[in-house]
Amino acid sequence: MTTQNTQRITVEATVNAPIETVWKCWTEPKHITQWNNASDDWHTPHAENDLRVGGKFLSRMESRDGSMGFDFVGTYQEVIEYKMIAYTMEDGRKVEITFVSEDGKTTQVTETFDPENENTLELQKTGWQAILNNFKNYVEQQK
Repeated sequence: MTTQNTQRITVEATVNAPIETVWKCWTEPKHITQWNNASDDWHTPHAENDLRVGGKFLSRMESRDGSMGFDFVGTYQEVIEYKMIAYTMEDGRKVEITFVSEDGKTTQVTETFDPENENTLELQKTGWQAILNNFKNYVEQQK
C-alpha cells in the first residue's frame, strides 16, 4: 500500500571550503559530473544547468555497467547566489538547498526535499546523504 508522504527529508554536510568554491562546484556542469553519484558503480556522464528562476537543469545518471540510467531534471523556483537554491523536480517534488558560510573557510550545505513514494524514507535519506558526502569529498579535493 502506498501512502503520500508528508514528511520532508533533510541531509547536510559541512564542507571544508569557502562558499564561493562550494557554489561553483554545486552549480557548474563540469563539476556536477564529477561528484553527482551515490556510489562508485554510478556516474553522471552529462549535466546541464541554467541557474536562474525558471531555468532548468538535467543530470544524466547511469550505472557504470550501462544496465540502468535516468535523467534527473528540475526547474528552478528561486536562486540566491551563495545562499539558497529551490527547485521542483519533474514529478512535482520540491527541494531547497541552503549554503551558509561558517567562518569564510567552511560551508554548511543543507538539502531538504519531498520524498517519493517508492522507496523508504531511510533509503532516500541514505542515498541523498551519500551524494552530498561525495560532493563534500570532491570539493575538499579542489583546493
